[in-house]
Amino acid sequence: MISELSFVGIDVSKARLDVHIHPAGHVLVLANISEHFSDLIARLRVLGASVVGLEASGGYERPLADALHAAGIDVRILQPSRVRGFARSIGQLAKTDAIDAAVIARYLATAHQALAPYRRDPALGSLGALLGHRRRLVAERSGLLSQCDTETEPLVLSLIEERLAAIERAIVRIKDAVHALVADNPAVSGVGPVLATTLLADLPELGQVSGKTVAALLGVAPHARQSGKANRPGRCSGGRKHLRDIAYMAVLSAIKAADPVLGGFYKRLRQNGKPFKLAMVATIRKLITILNAIARTDPAFAP
Repeated sequence: MISELSFVGIDVSKARLDVHIHPAGHVLVLANISEHFSDLIARLRVLGASVVGLEASGGYERPLADALHAAGIDVRILQPSRVRGFARSIGQLAKTDAIDAAVIARYLATAHQALAPYRRDPALGSLGALLGHRRRLVAERSGLLSQCDTETEPLVLSLIEERLAAIERAIVRIKDAVHALVADNPAVSGVGPVLATTLLADLPELGQVSGKTVAALLGVAPHARQSGKANRPGRCSGGRKHLRDIAYMAVLSAIKAADPVLGGFYKRLRQNGKPFKLAMVATIRKLITILNAIARTDPAFAP
């Protein structure tokens, strides 16, 4: 039997699962098919797994994460960029599936307390898929609209117009589907529907972690830069850019509408001489901190 705290790193690809159990060093390899999940779960229980970490792999990790969660195993979904940064910090430059699984396990052992547990929610999974496809459609629409400015070939322009019309119809269908899903699930009151639904789908940590942590997940928490006598201003970095972009637009709307909380907070910062960018980031941080507090205390957000 492994020691009480054992951390399992699983590198998930389309075809297989590479498993590494830290600190014992046990290694497992099996096909990434649902029929093998029950065997894996049984092995992990025998080996005394405490926490399992899966790197986000474009959706390939979700069926396994759901199966582990349903079996009562503590699961964390990890950001690939953070895992790779950890690998570089320990001098692990080589990259194979087996090495990746070992790095995930070691990173999990170091950072698991700061990571929110995975929560299985089919409705939120569907919501995330719908909003993810909407982002792709919006990006495609933007590219096609730019192409219209320079394209002179009539047939190409006609095809672009047909595709734009199809994209608009698809966006409307997604909007209707999102509204139907949200009708039966908690929404974030006081903010726009795009931000509310995106937070529900892509920020499952909301209400489960501290305000400082959720701000860091959004990329609006300044990181200290002090060394010796030098103490430079903190700098924001990382985070989930698509969430930050939507929050930015929400804050702009609140400022234009003279919202008494966010608009007033932004106005005070500007009156105190803060530059536009710093004031905007601070206001976004205030917004997400408020929403995190609501999600933490509102029973509608309970897992």
